[in-house]
Amino acid sequence: MNAPVFEIVITVQPADIDGQNHVNNTVYLRWVQDVATAHWESLASVEAQTAIGWVVVRHEIDYQMAANLGDEILLQTWVGEASRLKFERFTEIHRKARPQRTSGTADRQLLAKARTLWVPIDWKTGKPTRVPDDVREKFSV
Repeated sequence: MNAPVFEIVITVQPADIDGQNHVNNTVYLRWVQDVATAHWESLASVEAQTAIGWVVVRHEIDYQMAANLGDEILLQTWVGEASRLKFERFTEIHRKARPQRTSGTADRQLLAKARTLWVPIDWKTGKPTRVPDDVREKFSV
């Protein structure tokens, strides 16, 4: 059984573009973090959000194809293995559609994929903390 997938759609902005006239690699990393944060905020209770913060201990990103100004981007994320002290998160970044297309169909081209390891921290102490079972179960199977 697969973990539930969380999705958001964004549009590439002028500030995302680098000197090579495509989305800068660091923007993909920001998107990985943004969709993970949105996923957390969509499912975690206010109580969990005020008690638990997250830090990244590892990012792995495989770039497949460039995104360009105006592209609609589909960010998809899900949690893989989730222990009490480490969450493995996967993200796929797809081009949803190109603005110049008139057919209205999305091409769903894979632009990048990432695997990230996140560690929960106690907001008060800044130290790693355990995620309660009921919270962990909302994000993984």
